[in-house]
Amino acid sequence: MKKVETTKAPQAIGPYSQGMIVNNMFYSSGQIALTPEGEMVQGDVKEQTHQVFKNLQAVLEAAGASLDTVVKTTVFLKSMDDFAAMNEVYGQYFSEHKPARSCVAVAKLPKDALVEIEVVALVK
Repeated sequence: MKKVETTKAPQAIGPYSQGMIVNNMFYSSGQIALTPEGEMVQGDVKEQTHQVFKNLQAVLEAAGASLDTVVKTTVFLKSMDDFAAMNEVYGQYFSEHKPARSCVAVAKLPKDALVEIEVVALVK
């Protein structure tokens, strides 16, 4: 098991890591729309989803993986009313490569985020 850390994504805000590698698979912690400096991105779910993907790309890179090696994503939304807007942005990052995905609405996310996404990826 190997812990993944990068300063190009926000640091963990609790007793967990940004991600873990086990047997050539990378498991990310959920990423919300925090900047690497820990500031929450203001704006709608589209703006927050773009920041989430910046964070995911950073932790994937640190793990030796990429969006192209993601096999599964889990999306958590504060409101399913934001699904179409989130999905539009999501499709910009996964246009040709389409990993398996689950998407659920939750009562509340950390820092009152609108969206949180976690990934499982193959390490190159």
